[in-house]
Amino acid sequence: MVAPEIIERYVETGKVKLVWHDFAWIGGESRQAAQAARCAGRQGKFWEYHDHLFNNQRGENRGQFSPENLRQFAGALGLDASRFSECLASGEDVPSIQQDLADGRGEGVTATPSFKVNGQRLVGARSFDAFAQAIDAELAKVGR
Repeated sequence: MVAPEIIERYVETGKVKLVWHDFAWIGGESRQAAQAARCAGRQGKFWEYHDHLFNNQRGENRGQFSPENLRQFAGALGLDASRFSECLASGEDVPSIQQDLADGRGEGVTATPSFKVNGQRLVGARSFDAFAQAIDAELAKVGR
């Protein structure tokens, strides 16, 4: 994963801002997983939960991201089980998750992962060097 290096080199130094948008296009489990990650985020563990989901994929819509498993993942990360379960059951972020999907489709996103660096789209898994090149080029345009 290149995210930690990008965060260290660019985000933590204040050069860039990292913004996450859900693109839960695979079905019900992807929407529930997105909701679960947002619930974990309310307890300060979005990225840890995100990484746990990524590392525990077992195929699309095969039950890996069932509510029971999502709650177990939360427990494995030390989240408050009651708060997490209430948040997950509420589905309060589903409209926003669906809006992210609609916005992504409206911008021509057709695959994950997809990234934008100041409007420049990068599709697919990329090396740190590919991101650094795109980011550095944009920073040079603004004199940073």
